[in-house]
This record gives sequence, structure tokens and C-alpha cells, in this order.
Amino acid sequence: MAKVMLREEGNEIYFYIAKKDMEETIKTIEFNSEEKWGGEVVLSNDETWWIQPGPKSLPKEEVCKKISE
Repeated sequence: MAKVMLREEGNEIYFYIAKKDMEETIKTIEFNSEEKWGGEVVLSNDETWWIQPGPKSLPKEEVCKKISE
């Protein structure tokens, strides 16, 4: 599990982990509506992470779980 900062700029959503100094964009997201946003996401480096689904409210800090490399 890692503390992640999520922010949106234009059509891109950025996924930043300060401890790793890693910033990637989200390529795909399981739930992408204003009411239910998150779930399984695939990053631009092809890692898969889990974001707890909830209302879309960016920017925000979230604790996320890495599913696969």
C-alpha cells in the first residue's frame, strides 16, 4: 500500500508516489463517473493499482494498493 497523490490536468490524470518519486498517467480506469470513480487502474508504465471507488474529487491523496507490475 502506498500514499498516492492524484491530480487532473486537461484530459490526463496523474498518479504520483512521493516515496518512489514516481509520476505516471492513468491509461485505463475501472469506474470513471462522477459518482463512482476508481477501482482497478493501469498506469502508463503498465503497473496495475487499486483505488478505493468513491465520488470523483481531484486533486486528492489516497492510499492505494499495487496489484501487479
